[in-house]
Amino acid sequence: MRQSVGYHGPTLLSLLKSEQYENADIQSVSAEFLKTALHHRRDRRIDNIAIQQFIARKADLLFAPSWKSTTSTELNDEETEDYYAIMPPLEQLMEVPSDDKRQYFFRDIERGDIVIGRVSSIRDFGFFMTLISLGGDLRRDIESLEITALCPVRDVPSHGKHEDPLSYFQVGDLIRAVLKDVDRYHERLAVTLHPSALPTHLSHWKLGVISGEDLPAHYRCNLTLGNPVAETYDKILYRTLGFANPSTVEYLLGKLGIREIESPSLMRGLQSKNFVGDDYAAALRKKQSASWALKCVKAGVEHFKAGRHVDAMNEYNKALEIDSNNVEALVARGALYATKGSLNKAISDFDLALETCPTHRNAKKYLCQTLVERGGQLEEEEKLANAENCYKKALKLDETFSEAEEALQKLRKHMQKSLEKKEKQSREEEKTIEVSSAEKLRKLLKEEKR
Repeated sequence: MRQSVGYHGPTLLSLLKSEQYENADIQSVSAEFLKTALHHRRDRRIDNIAIQQFIARKADLLFAPSWKSTTSTELNDEETEDYYAIMPPLEQLMEVPSDDKRQYFFRDIERGDIVIGRVSSIRDFGFFMTLISLGGDLRRDIESLEITALCPVRDVPSHGKHEDPLSYFQVGDLIRAVLKDVDRYHERLAVTLHPSALPTHLSHWKLGVISGEDLPAHYRCNLTLGNPVAETYDKILYRTLGFANPSTVEYLLGKLGIREIESPSLMRGLQSKNFVGDDYAAALRKKQSASWALKCVKAGVEHFKAGRHVDAMNEYNKALEIDSNNVEALVARGALYATKGSLNKAISDFDLALETCPTHRNAKKYLCQTLVERGGQLEEEEKLANAENCYKKALKLDETFSEAEEALQKLRKHMQKSLEKKEKQSREEEKTIEVSSAEKLRKLLKEEKR
């Protein structure tokens, strides 16, 4: 909850307080604690009020402590290998430096994690084991790192009143243990063999000496790799028996606690039945529509570059059917219209794009260029006033657009000359009318005298 408020800032904090004012956990998130978190939030993108309101309304569900516990199944159960593909740790197929592997191991390992190793030496105070694998949900390639853990004698259960508990162990024995202490700075680990240290869902596991058959399936998969450099992820995947299981999807959905008939999510807090459709639909659909529309735009751009203009137009139209206000689709379609000479349609698309996103650089740039081109067409049609409006609009969008400035100056000179020409013609017509009128008058007078 602190991370969420630290990301969204004081707006979310105030919403949480007003919506969940009786929630003790929310009251504990004090403004003093958030000072440092909020300091780093400057210059972040605009707040998403809908998301913040949703978090505030559902905070008691989203941040419920019950979501921390996840159900796990025993990974080295033979049946699971038939149900789905058990793969080696991914770094086995990558060139990951040992220092990085070691760093990530000590970053992610926690108390309560299960480890497997071989006894390397036995002392009076306990025995040391070299780790070869992790036994729980976390999978890492650690055998080559030679990480050592100590199991103190007090953490070895005694099987008799007078027997030495360490007498049951020999160098080379495979041991399954639970991490008791982690010293990340000095890279020291301490383990225990007491069953009480096991997580509740793994309480049936045996700690202490194990056989090779008890090793995790992913570790046994490592042993069959041979030369990892010659292997690929696909090859290993297709070789596994579980990959061919037609019920793999259903099994994995059940393993993750997801039901096909409900809104699926890997976030435990969003798998609750207490959320109604209105909590998901609008914001999620808007985000998905924008994403799908952008894919269509990218496909359209590829068609445009290849000269397939009809296919490009179809993709742009499809994008705008999905998301009518998609700026990228409007700009791309406008550019295509301009290329084909449909300048009015291009201008219309660029205008819509700028209404949605006034700061879109390409939309503004293309609109200015198209307005100048359209102004040129209008000049040829002798629609000088309309052409002037186009140039003025381009300059209003970008005062530094030299093409529009030059076109406007040229048009005004042309209009001035045209006006002067018309005035001259008008004066000449007036003189002609005066001369003809005088001539007519003289004729009338002659007739009158006669």
